[in-house]
Formats: sequence, structure tokens, C-alpha cells
Amino acid sequence: MRRQITWLVAATTSAVVVAFIIPLCLLVSNVAEDRAVNRARQQAHSVATVVASVDSEQVLSEAVGLFTAQGMVVAVHTPSGRVIGRDTSVGDDDAEVAQARSTRTAFTHRTDTGLDVIIPVQTESGVTVVESTVSNDELRQGVAAAWATIIGLGLLLVGVAALIALRLGRRVSVPVTRLAAVAHRIREGELGTRAVPEGPPETVELAGALNQLADRIDVLVTSERAAVADLGHRLRTPVTALRLDSDLVTDPEVSRRLRHHVDELQRSVDAIVHEARRPLRRAMPSGCDLGVVVRRRAAFWEPLAQDQERAFAVTGPDGPCAVDVPEEDVSDVVDVLLDNVFAHTPEGAGVEVAVRVDGGRAHLTVADGGPGAAESALDRGRSGSGSTGLGLDITRRVAEAAGGSVALARSDLGGLLVEVSLPLRPGSGTRPG
Repeated sequence: MRRQITWLVAATTSAVVVAFIIPLCLLVSNVAEDRAVNRARQQAHSVATVVASVDSEQVLSEAVGLFTAQGMVVAVHTPSGRVIGRDTSVGDDDAEVAQARSTRTAFTHRTDTGLDVIIPVQTESGVTVVESTVSNDELRQGVAAAWATIIGLGLLLVGVAALIALRLGRRVSVPVTRLAAVAHRIREGELGTRAVPEGPPETVELAGALNQLADRIDVLVTSERAAVADLGHRLRTPVTALRLDSDLVTDPEVSRRLRHHVDELQRSVDAIVHEARRPLRRAMPSGCDLGVVVRRRAAFWEPLAQDQERAFAVTGPDGPCAVDVPEEDVSDVVDVLLDNVFAHTPEGAGVEVAVRVDGGRAHLTVADGGPGAAESALDRGRSGSGSTGLGLDITRRVAEAAGGSVALARSDLGGLLVEVSLPLRPGSGTRPG
């Protein structure tokens, strides 16, 4: 914002300054030329006065010599054709002298080297023409210095305006930038962050509104988490009662099914309570290395795979694989997917866990050799394997919160393939694996 304000003020000021500088420079040039022409006219009139009062060419020659010694560039054309003084006539200047004798009218004549002021004077012997010459350098004398001064002042004015605009832009933009930083921190889970009201009145009002919004979000999140935790605790009592009642069933098959369903319900309730107790996480900065976390959780599950005589393979990328997902969430996703495999596939079914990088995204795949699952496994409460489907729903929510996705397909092992796609953190420098 500061840069835009500075450029806007500089451009506006420059347009105004140019609009004044061009006419002012032209005016200075015209004034300098008029001054030189007037000085030449005064010189010509001074010589013409002497010519009118002196009839002797000898005396006239001495008088013109005195004028020339004072720096005047004058010439006197006598009726006899003699030129007294400095003869600057070239080309058709003789025609101008003839014109002055015939019309007996004073005029100025522009030449390649400057400007001539011609004045005819009537004497007893005829018409004498006085010629005063001004060079181009005299016509432009002082113009360059005046133009440099004017342009310098214009540039100084533009620079001062840009400096003032920069300070004004900083006064406006810095509070807005700080408000944006506070908003990002609130979005990342730091609900205790508050903005400091500063800057223009509009920014102060915006800071107050942002603080009120943060207070409201804090209250709503706290209330919702408390309600969810309370609901989870309330559900534990009837679940415990169901477990006790299932032990009283005499039919072994029915009792086994009831205990299985009660265990599933118990896991769901525990997951709800665990999620409600989990502190808010910072979404953007608290990323992790997907490959490292997957290898760590796979090492945790590997002893169980060996106990069940499962082929357990884990592959990952050669380099770092940074994603903007908290390590705790990635661990939950891996645990959920592997728990589904071990809980809903027969012992001995193979498991493959892989992490690869493709097109700026990291792909976590978990494949099994079990009976597979239906495409509806992503719908809450449904999976093709007899589970509740909450685990896959948790995986989907984590992936979508980070801008990723979850896809189901049939694996090469014959069972279910779950692929979790997550965007890589910019600049992670991961090589495709």
C-alpha cells in the first residue's frame, strides 16, 4: 500500500510540476530574448541620435568607435555606401538596408547567427541606416541556468511530495499490516491474540471489530468443545451398561457380536472426547515432514503386523516432504488407516504404506490385501467393511482442512487403497520419490 500511495502522489505531483515547468521555461526564454532585443534597440537608438546630430563622417566614425569600444555591435551605412563600425552584414543584409532606406521604417530581422535591429535616420546628405546586431548566444543568455534552476526545483518538489506520501502511506499501511498479522494468528488458533487500536480512525474501528470477533469466536469454540466433551462423557455411562448387559447374553455368537459393536462405540466415544480435549493447533506454521511421521507410526504398527504374519512394506521419498499439517494430525491419519486395516482385514493380509511426491503434492497411500471397501466409505457412518466409517471421515477432514483430498480405489493387493493427497509446503525442496 505504501508503494502504491507513493507512486500515486509522485505521478500526480510530477504532472502538476510539468504543467507549470514547460510554460515557465518558455516564458524565461521569451523574456531573455526580449531583453536582448531591447538592449539592441537601445544601442541602435543611441547611435541613431548621434548620426542625426553629426554630419561629418570623420566625427561619426570616431563616435561609432567609442560605442564599439563599450561592447556594442553596431554598423552605420552612410548614403555614400560606406560602412562605419563593425560590418556584420552577410548575404541579403544589403537588401534589408535598401528596404530601410526606401520605407524609412525601423524593423528587426532574424538571421542564422542572431537578430539585427535596423533603424533609418534622415540626414542632410540622405538616409543613413543604423544596424545593431544581437547574436544567438546573447538571445539565450541565462536561459540554460534558469531552466536548470526551474527543473531542479521541480524535482525537489516531487521528491518532497514522495517523501511525505511515503510517511503518510506508512502511517496508514503499518496498522493495517499489523491487523492482518493478528487476523492470521487468530486463524491459526491463537484465539488470545488481540489487535492494538492505532492509526487512522477507520483502522482503530477495524481493530475494535476484530477484537470483538476474536472474543466471540473464543466463546463459541469454548462452548462447543465443552458441549462435545460433555456429550462424550454422557455417552460413556450407557456404553458401560451395554457392555455389562452383553456379558449376560448366553449365546456365544450373539455375545461376541454385541461386544464387538460395544467396542466400536467405545472407540468412537473416546475419539470424541480426545478431539474435544485437544488444544487448538496452529494451521500454517505447525507443519511436519510427512515421510518422517509415516515411518515413525509404521514402526509402531510393525510388531502387530509381524504377530499377525502380515507382509508389511513402507516406502517413502528420498528427501524431505514438508506439508502444512500438524504432526499430531498426520499421526492420527496414519493410525486411523492402519487401525482400519488391522481391524477389518483377515490376519495374513498384506499391508503397503507409501509416501510419494508428484506435481507439488505429497501422496500418502495405504493399501491392504483384504476384501476391500465400498466407495461410500467416505460418508460418515458408512464403510464397506462393517466399521463406523468415522476413521475415514477424520482422514477426509484433516486432508480437506489442509487443501488436500482423499480417494478410494482397489489396491494391487486385491483390497482397499486409500490415497491421501496433501499440498507440499512452498520451498520444501522435495525430490520426487
